[in-house]
Amino acid sequence: MAIIKNVNAKKSLGQNFLIDSNVIQKIYDSLDVNPNDLIIEIGPGMGSLTTKLKEKKANLICYEIDNDLKIYLNNLEDAKTKIIYQDILKSNIKDDIKNIKYDKLYIVGNLPYYITTAIIKYLINSNLNIFTMLFMVQDEVADRFTAKPKCKDYSSITLFLNYYFNVSKLFSVSKKCFKPIPKVESAIIKFIQRDNKPNINKEEYFKLINDSFKMKRKTLKNNLINYDFNKIKEVLYKYNFDENVRAEELNEKVFVDIVNNLK
Repeated sequence: MAIIKNVNAKKSLGQNFLIDSNVIQKIYDSLDVNPNDLIIEIGPGMGSLTTKLKEKKANLICYEIDNDLKIYLNNLEDAKTKIIYQDILKSNIKDDIKNIKYDKLYIVGNLPYYITTAIIKYLINSNLNIFTMLFMVQDEVADRFTAKPKCKDYSSITLFLNYYFNVSKLFSVSKKCFKPIPKVESAIIKFIQRDNKPNINKEEYFKLINDSFKMKRKTLKNNLINYDFNKIKEVLYKYNFDENVRAEELNEKVFVDIVNNLK
């Protein structure tokens, strides 16, 4: 069964509206939300998912950049649901939720694919103490976010996200579930707050992984020419790697060990 509404999607905003009620139900079932929690929805569009999320009876704040969608969204507002017509990247979420009492924070949304990473980084850097995030993203982006070492999709963004969250790909979504139909396949990806983050200087760690993957086909040694590679070699040898290893072969444990050994 599909949810059909007439609206002109704006290509400039990366709009592709989810119209499949079965997918919406699967998203709903993937969120273990209680009435005392807070949900933030990014890009509610015509309100198809929003309407379903309201059944959780939790506080709900939705950020929508397109004012033309007020005709669909305004009637969804009530004592526990608020629609904010603003670009999420220009919002002050902490200020917007400061008067709401809640237990856990959930963030969901069908993100514009061209700024998916920018939005997720913005949310992380907003220091919101997010318990869970659940997003519709491009399928190949989901593969990159959840990649394991020695896979072609494994990169610095994988390690960055996995520092904060346990990340998993829940299920794929056919492009036929959207209106208009996009050119790519999609997937639902889930981020659950990690309670065992490495005890390291995260700025030094993020700099190391960014530098390590700067030129992906280069060896770690060639990418880290400005580091004390003798100290790095000590760690590599400990894990049975030689100095010609590439960053994509190393897991988080090795990178954490390298950062600690560089002190």
